[in-house]
Formats: sequence, C-alpha cells, structure tokens
Amino acid sequence: MNYAVGIDIGGTNTRVALINEAYEVLQREQFATDPLHPAITFQRIADTIAAFGHTVKGIGVSCPGPLDLVHGVVLTPPNLPGWHHLPLTKELSTVCQVPVILENDANLACLAEAAIGAGKGYSHVQFLTISTGIGTGLAIDKQLFHGSRGFAQEIANCIFWKDGPSQGDLKKGSIESISSGTAITKRAQEAGLTVAHAGEVNDLAKQGNVAAMQIMEDAKEYLANLMATFYAVLDPDIFVLSGSVALKIEGFIEEMEARVKEKVYDALKDNVKVVKAQLDEDCGLIGAAYLVFHA
Repeated sequence: MNYAVGIDIGGTNTRVALINEAYEVLQREQFATDPLHPAITFQRIADTIAAFGHTVKGIGVSCPGPLDLVHGVVLTPPNLPGWHHLPLTKELSTVCQVPVILENDANLACLAEAAIGAGKGYSHVQFLTISTGIGTGLAIDKQLFHGSRGFAQEIANCIFWKDGPSQGDLKKGSIESISSGTAITKRAQEAGLTVAHAGEVNDLAKQGNVAAMQIMEDAKEYLANLMATFYAVLDPDIFVLSGSVALKIEGFIEEMEARVKEKVYDALKDNVKVVKAQLDEDCGLIGAAYLVFHA
C-alpha cells in the first residue's frame, strides 16, 4: 500500500494528513501556523510525518495565495507575511526528503470531487466553492487546467457589475464582492441589518425583508451569470458547488441550476447539470493525495 501526505497550510492553522491509495484519511494532526517563520512550520510538518510511521510517496500542499504554481513559490499572502516569495516546494522537500507539489485549495477540492466525488465519471468538471470567498477549478479527465502561468480559474476579481460593490483589494463589481458569503454579509450590514453570516441574510430575505431580498437576488443572479459564461466558454459536463453558502442555504443548488438554464441557449438547457459537492472538509487533503499518487 502506498501512502501520501496532504497538507493544508492556513493563515492560522496547518493540517497534515496521512492518506492511503483508497483515499482514506488514516491519521491527521493540526497545529498553529507560524506566519513569520516558515522553517518552524516546515519542521513541525516533518516531525508529524515522521510520527505517522509510514514511508510516503510525496506531499501535496495547499497554501494561501497568490501562488506561482509553475515554480512552486508562495508569492505574497497577506496573512503569512514571513512567507513572501518563498520557494515552498524546494524548501519543504529538503526538510522532509520527499517530493512536494504546491497547489491552491480550490484546485485540490476540484480534483478530489472530479476523481472520487460528485464529478466522478465525468470528463469536464467545473468546481466552484461559494464561501468566505469564491474559488473555482477545472478538471479535464482528472487533470487540473492551469493556463500558461498557473493562474487559470482565478475568477474572484472578474467584473460583472459596473461600479458595483467592492471589498479588500478586489475591483468594484467583482464576483467575489457580490456573491461570496463575506460580500453578502457586508452588504447586509451596510444596509443596517443585524446579521452574522449569509445564511441569516437569506433567512431575512425569505421573511420578506426588502434589502435582504435584493442582496440575495444580486448574489444569485451574478453568480448565475458567471456560471453561464463558464458554460459558454468551457462546456463542462457538470458544475460541482461547495462552500458554506452553496451547501447550507436550502435550495441554493437547485435554484442556481434553474437560473443557469435560463441563461444558455434553449437547445442546451438540458445539458446544464449543477450538483452538490459530496466530499467534506477533507476534500482539499484528498485532492492533494490524488495529485501525489498521479504525479
């Protein structure tokens, strides 16, 4: 039996998991990420892998972006100031003495869903996670599409609404500034609503609150525009949706499928298929293991 290690490095915590070829998570460990000294985190990772007690084929890693996936370099993640321009694959491989592959979290989740989750059996799988932010990935025959420089599917800053809302470094009218959970909550709070997350905004909308209804309508309508554009450009077999907004708001998946069907050519409506992601929060770790086993 071969084993791989999947790692999710976050701005707060790092998760390390031992995964077998059946994509079962056998062991896992979580500890605080050192945002200033990556060498400390790397050594903790190496110690954790050694404690697993198995020889591993390699390590798949997700890390906050932006990332240079071609060269395995962490660029300028705002929540990891000491990691800027870090050649992660080279340095972590040196510490752990096994090959390391760097990938972004949405791509890894996409790969897991395409290989063993909701997209299994389909050739072209378009993945979207609608949560704190919006992330996407495209798998073609279980291979991730990266584009020429590794930045394909980085859609958060795609503009859909002229002079629309913005947040952080994103441009006005960007899709993440409209349809992400953070954006929905922010717009509701700016409208004077007392809410803590997008689900509460949706609840108010169902109760007839006019401001909440408009915010949810904007979020769903512009997201449907994005998905219909994906359909026109990429012709995916299936859309797989994940993230707290997509999974926790009742009827969200079904409504998105209906909206997208109304935005494509009538003759193509029956081809549009939008489904719920099947894998849980370990999907990124599982995708990392798949990447290692099929490198």
